[in-house]
Amino acid sequence: MTDLTTLASPLDVGGVRIPNRVFLAPMSGITDEPFRQRAHTHGAGLVVSEMVASGELAKGRAGCDLRIRHSGLPVHMVQLAGREAVHMGEGARIAAGEGADIIDINMGCPAKKVTGGYAGSALMRDLDHALSLIEAVVGAVSVPVTVKMRLGWDESALNAPMLARRAEQAGVKMVTVHGRTRCQFYQGKADWRAIARVKQAVSIPVVANGDVGSPEEAATILEQSGADAVMIGRAHYGAPWIAGGIATRAAGAGAQGIPQTAQALTDYVVSHYEDMLALYGIESGLRQARKHLGWYLDRHAPDVSAEQRKAILTCFEPRAVVAGLRCAFADGLPSTSLRSAA
Repeated sequence: MTDLTTLASPLDVGGVRIPNRVFLAPMSGITDEPFRQRAHTHGAGLVVSEMVASGELAKGRAGCDLRIRHSGLPVHMVQLAGREAVHMGEGARIAAGEGADIIDINMGCPAKKVTGGYAGSALMRDLDHALSLIEAVVGAVSVPVTVKMRLGWDESALNAPMLARRAEQAGVKMVTVHGRTRCQFYQGKADWRAIARVKQAVSIPVVANGDVGSPEEAATILEQSGADAVMIGRAHYGAPWIAGGIATRAAGAGAQGIPQTAQALTDYVVSHYEDMLALYGIESGLRQARKHLGWYLDRHAPDVSAEQRKAILTCFEPRAVVAGLRCAFADGLPSTSLRSAA
């Protein structure tokens, strides 16, 4: 197995220094400012904004400003999605103007609402068009540009190595590869060995992504893919500390800020909830926070009654939600719920 200490070393991305090689993946509707702040505090080497639609950003649509605004972290990385070169270029300029240190291009999202608009992983069906978007973004900004992709659209078109090679030639400084095709969505097991073909095709850093949630899985994906770093997404549901826990483990250090008791976890969840309300306002914040509260309950209070869970997730009174959370976590935690990532 690959030595996990590899992940503790810094990585250069187009002149931007990343302190370690365990990254938080961009996740739409999830990796907002409060979530990224927490992942960074726990030790994640790089955190990425949730996907921003370049067309909406270019047109000044409400809400886009929250997704791209600088949150004070050492490296501010914004992910853009779209299919129009003019919008991708303008979106990149706006994001860079707001302080983005790295611009990432989404060519991996499998969601139908994204691919139906010929964006996300649908771009892997037309590499010439995909390259026109890459060239528009690279030409619009002076900061490094990266690309996140899948192995291909389906098993008959595993063209990630070709896309990565052409992206590097166009000036891209790093690529991230999720080890599934678009048509797999999140079914089955990610093919970590297939990512090795991308690594062999380029000289820029390659980040491996898909089904990583523990130090052991992080070491194995590096071994099988030969990648330079790992990116972790869904394992963070209800546990913003996963990437940071792996990074600190790789460095031989203690966990950074991971709650170790029921009281600490309760305070942590309440703080996250209150930060979301402060960011979005009460009305929108209540809606935005529900999925996070649901994941915290599923992961750390699985025995809470269905009635109690429903009351927490459907309540419109923040003080009552906080009281419900404190009650739900009062009886302690499963013994492995918090230690698994440390």
